[in-house]
Amino acid sequence: MRADVQQVADDTYLVHGSNTNWVILKDGDAVTLVDTGYPGDRERLLDSLAQVGSAPEAVAAVLITHAHNDHLGSAEYLRATYGTPVYLHDAEVPHARREFLHQVNVGTVLANGWRPGVLPWAVHALRAGGTVKVPVASPAAFPSDGPLDLPGRPVPVHTPGHTLGHSVFHLPDRGAVLGGDALVTGHATSRLEGPQMLLDMFHHESARALTSLETIGALDGELLLPGHGPAHRGPVRAAADRAREHAVPGARSGR
Repeated sequence: MRADVQQVADDTYLVHGSNTNWVILKDGDAVTLVDTGYPGDRERLLDSLAQVGSAPEAVAAVLITHAHNDHLGSAEYLRATYGTPVYLHDAEVPHARREFLHQVNVGTVLANGWRPGVLPWAVHALRAGGTVKVPVASPAAFPSDGPLDLPGRPVPVHTPGHTLGHSVFHLPDRGAVLGGDALVTGHATSRLEGPQMLLDMFHHESARALTSLETIGALDGELLLPGHGPAHRGPVRAAADRAREHAVPGARSGR
């Protein structure tokens, strides 16, 4: 199963899986993998590494923006099979272990089924493993505030709201920000194109997610690599401002 791999900067690749993205950062033979797609994206994930001339055993670390199934999908597979460390924000570590789950539930999805794209998205998510249990047995908090001593020298930036420990990654040397689900550029449930927030039903705390756009907008960069949607070129500040302007109220999940 072929992955859609796009080189967006030197040694920087945005990969489109099935309705979700991950990023590969290279430094010689070693790579940092940011997010891992759905459980059903594993073949695409392995293919994407091969396409950039790497292999799973060359992954220095897996960095996770947040522990939803469409980003955590193959993290435990890589950890258990190759000994790859899996790092998240400290507040997201118990989420990755599945001590709790802050993810949109079936009832909320059904209540929002009238929204364009929601039910087709839900069917795809189920088929891709969106409700499969994929806990990481031994996740760890980021070893420093950054830049991390990993390919790409990513700097974790805490942006809570989508989940308690959601983080984006700043690549100062590459002029890029990896936005995870805090700042996206498209989604199967959205008719908007360009920088935007996800529907409120996907956020654990919608107000905090909106506030985190300020944090993202303060990061210097001209390239946004989102968790969903295509790469966006232009000032990250402007992208965050545009997302705030177009924030869709959506239904509150009550979580």
